[in-house]
Amino acid sequence: MSHKVLVSDRELFSQGTAIASTPAMECYFGARPLPRSTVDGKSAVVMFNIPEAGIQFKAPFAGVDQDHCDLASMLALLEFIDSNQKYLAKQTYQLYGDNLSIINQVNGQSEVREEFVGLLGKAAQYRDKYRFSLNWVPPSENPATDELLV
Repeated sequence: MSHKVLVSDRELFSQGTAIASTPAMECYFGARPLPRSTVDGKSAVVMFNIPEAGIQFKAPFAGVDQDHCDLASMLALLEFIDSNQKYLAKQTYQLYGDNLSIINQVNGQSEVREEFVGLLGKAAQYRDKYRFSLNWVPPSENPATDELLV
């Protein structure tokens, strides 16, 4: 049974940033379950894609459920952006994911699962540091999860 705690927008994103009027770099993230768990406990593949930069990332991940895997995928994307500012500096970002639950939790529009409070806090730190907005995209239109080879 999962315990949920309501965290307000103000608590998570006290210094949230608005997207700039300049075109944003589109970035996509998502996760898909592996057909079966691997020997080392990996249960999913986390992925992100930045089409404009020609960047695709896929890695196995040991997640507790789909929300955890999708949240890990989004954080991997944000960490990539953070560590590659030499190439991605002064950009605004439009992030798209296909897990509406995670999108709403990060945007402060739904209850936050207690076990994700720390991870969502990390997302809030990135939102304070970089200009990005986060929206939902249908799974069939998410290029991060296209052509998944497992």
